[in-house]
Amino acid sequence: MSTPVPTVPTPFPTVDVTAKARRNTPVAVVVMPVDRSGDAELGPGADRLDPDAVEAARATGKAGEVRQLPGNRWLVGIGDGEPRDWRRAGAALVRAVDANAAADHDAGRTVSRSLQVMMPPADNADRAAALAVGLVLGGYRFRVTGTRSAPRTSSVLLVVDEPERIAAGVRDAVTMAGATALARDLANMPSNVKDPVWLAGTAARLSSGIPGLATVVRDEAWLVEHGFGGVLAVGGGSATPPRLVELTWRPRGGSRAPHLVFIGKGVTFDTGGISIKPADGMHQMRTDMSGGAAVIAALLAIAAMKLPLRVTGLVPCAENHLSGSAYRPGDVVRHFGGRTTEVTNTDAEGRMLLADALAYAAQRHTPDAMVDVATLTGAMKISLGLRIGGLFASCDSLAARIGVAGERVGEAWWRMPLLADNAEDVRSQIADVRQCPGGPGAIAAALFLREFTGDRPWAHLDIAGPARSEATYDEVVPGGTGFAARTLVRLAADYV
Repeated sequence: MSTPVPTVPTPFPTVDVTAKARRNTPVAVVVMPVDRSGDAELGPGADRLDPDAVEAARATGKAGEVRQLPGNRWLVGIGDGEPRDWRRAGAALVRAVDANAAADHDAGRTVSRSLQVMMPPADNADRAAALAVGLVLGGYRFRVTGTRSAPRTSSVLLVVDEPERIAAGVRDAVTMAGATALARDLANMPSNVKDPVWLAGTAARLSSGIPGLATVVRDEAWLVEHGFGGVLAVGGGSATPPRLVELTWRPRGGSRAPHLVFIGKGVTFDTGGISIKPADGMHQMRTDMSGGAAVIAALLAIAAMKLPLRVTGLVPCAENHLSGSAYRPGDVVRHFGGRTTEVTNTDAEGRMLLADALAYAAQRHTPDAMVDVATLTGAMKISLGLRIGGLFASCDSLAARIGVAGERVGEAWWRMPLLADNAEDVRSQIADVRQCPGGPGAIAAALFLREFTGDRPWAHLDIAGPARSEATYDEVVPGGTGFAARTLVRLAADYV
């Protein structure tokens, strides 16, 4: 019996902006912190609250604190009002409303799938955008099941004083949140469905028919012909052959616009190969293509926003399996462009794929900047934990752009060094470079990748920590997080 396959992308709530509230729709009032007079700042829907509710509102100020009132009304606190507080509040609100809807559904009561949120006075675009991200992503769920899901919020109306001032920012925020949701979908899909052919085909299907966005899927014969030895080596142990996805966003009149290349690791399952992983945690390796998912989702969002620059997305897709045809420690692999790598650990497969794609991007596309994204090293999880991505860059200005982009969308990055003292460790005695030189693991991996960048401006984003979550926090839920998708879109939007 075949596995039920969830729809990709999974539906998420639409968010619209208006100055006029609707009748007969559940109401949520956003509560700002209590001021010195003891009064809480309430949204324009406060006139619907009775005195007891207003008194409750005075005690509701903590970010993400949600209270349900009679008559299908809600209060949600914002705390200090930082962007993270607004995302947290939106996520907490939609989770509470969805849980209540599920209970009503189970009890046979009427369920509304719409919600209107009354923002406090002096609303602004950044706050509304952050709230929208939380509302879109906080209720995200991905389940492979044959049963019907409980009803969830499908549309949200933000009621604000000046909708024309914040509508565009909310629209872009929802597009970027949708990219995060899609990246989560791709990462969460089980690997008995998601092999390299499925991932490449899904990228092609989702991008089909979008004006200005072209997608080409390269098969194993093309990879052999063009010398993608790293991709072929990693995929050699699997019954499913590897693929290279190449997405190209070229807006009308954009031939002279800046050109960015995003490259994402697309390992659809990683056993470690001959250097096999421990059993504990191997089931999570379905998310080892989270970097590739972020790139696919980012290209779709960039096209939806019609950004006036050229962007190419490259996703080398392979399954790192153990078999008689798997590549071995001690092998020497020839990459695109002719550079050779001495293999020392088949579980360091991501950098083998990225090396091919970086060399291809540098030689064939000569971009203004290249950014690769990958769940690359366990060392990065040890260094920065599970909520911060590692940022390596050959160019200070590109590193600064990525840091600002991440801050604007709520994804944290910490710049790591490319230590000159370790650069020579990458050299091999029997090949051009060694795959796993000694020294600090994440830094060594980045130094290896730099060898294939052709001295183009380049950044490497190691998302091994924040790409997956075991807990619910802010707008994040357990499973693939979609981390980095919003940063890539914001980077492209700010680049011009």
